Formats: sequence, C-alpha cells, structure tokens
Amino acid sequence: MARSRRLRIATFNINNINKRLPNLLAWLDDTRPDIVALQELKAKDADFPVEAVEAAGYKAVWQGQKSWNGVALLARGSEPVVTRRSLPGDDDDDQARYIEAAIAGIVVASIYAPNGNPQPGPKFDYKLAWMKRLIAHAAELKAAGVPVVLAGDFNVAPTEIDIYPTRSWDDDALVQPAPRRSFRRLVDQGWTDVVRQVFPDQRIYSFWTYWRGRFSRDHGLLLDHILLSPDLGEGLAGAGVDRDVRGKEGASDHAPVWALIER
Repeated sequence: MARSRRLRIATFNINNINKRLPNLLAWLDDTRPDIVALQELKAKDADFPVEAVEAAGYKAVWQGQKSWNGVALLARGSEPVVTRRSLPGDDDDDQARYIEAAIAGIVVASIYAPNGNPQPGPKFDYKLAWMKRLIAHAAELKAAGVPVVLAGDFNVAPTEIDIYPTRSWDDDALVQPAPRRSFRRLVDQGWTDVVRQVFPDQRIYSFWTYWRGRFSRDHGLLLDHILLSPDLGEGLAGAGVDRDVRGKEGASDHAPVWALIER
C-alpha cells in the first residue's frame, strides 16, 4: 500500500517581496512549507528574487507587475508547471492577480483579489466582477475532478467573526454584503475553507494594519484563505496562522495562513 504524504501548503501576502525578502526567507527556513502562494509582490517580472528563492530550496513561477499586485507560487521538491497566468473572463484585465500551476499532482492557484475601495465606485465594481469571474473559473476547476487549492488574499472578511469587534470598518469594501455573498457562493460550490473547518467559531486573523497599534491589540481581519477541493479537504489534518511572523521587524501587514494535508 502506498505511503501517505503530508503536505504543508501556505499563502502569504508578502507586501513587497524584495523589501520583505529577509522575512520571507526566515519564514521559509522556519516552517519549510511544501507549496507557497505569494501575493502583492510589488515587483516587475525581472525583479523577482529568483536566485534567493532557489537558494532557499524552492522553484518558483510568478506574474509580476511594477509597483503593485503580483502573484507567485513556490514549490519545494518539485517544479511548478504554469497552467494560467491570468483569471479568464476579461481579456482587457492586465492586473497581475492570478497565477495557476500544477505542483506535485495538484492544481494550485495564487489569488490576489481586488481591494475594492473606495466603495461604491469603479474599484468596487471591478472587485465584484473579478470575484464573479473567479467563481466561474473555480466551478470549472472543480468540475474537472482534479485536486485543486485556491489560496490567497481574497480581500474579504467573510463573516463578523473575521474582523475584530468594531464599527470603524463599516464602510470598507472588505466587509460589504456583496463581496461576502460572493465568497460564500464560492465556498458553497463544495470547497473546504481550511481555517473555518478547523476553527469554526474562533476569531482568527491574518491581517493587521500598521495603524494605531492594531497588531499589538489584535485588532485584525481574516482576509487570507485556503480553499481545498473535496478530495483534498478529506485529508485536511490541520490549519492555522503563523501570527508571530507579523510581529517581526520589517514585517508584512499580513501573516501566513497554512494547511496540512494528508495525501
């Protein structure tokens, strides 16, 4: 009988990969994830630190963009094979927010959904249209019957327990009913939301702004999510947030979210 393998899959909005490269490399060394989805590279393709990432033991594929956006996938012990470099459904969308690759027999997507602020307005409309495209593409991936991971910064705090008790964010795009409904429609296709599967009722955050001591007061939001197709969801063996990474010097305002999967 074939031996099972435990995979550690993580997503991390690095918020400028070159500026935070020491933080990224230290986290990779500490936790040794097998697959990593990165967002908000804020670097052109040519500026991706491929040599440093490979020296850390990872092969990488990425879709960069000058000054903002940008997504990547890292793999330890295997070579990612790109299947998509953009989300289908809008040929005029040139924002680097989606990359998809086959890694160790799994299709993995790194997702950086639009923020949507200010709302209402064109940026919020773009957010909702982008999420509608994601829902449609996710349905196609799931229908294909292959193991799939959708991981990234979805820029949605899906429910009230995904944001600290406050009214100060009431007008923010991250907590509006429409994107929350979009995220729920996505999950309801049959994906396993790893954090909520393991911690159904607990306040767990992955993002804390740099303002007013929000991290030290644990005034955060859960914006970063990992969704597993049903076959992978059956093997979910753990999940969590590497909160301490957010407290390091020079840290991103996000912390990595991870899942352990038995295969």
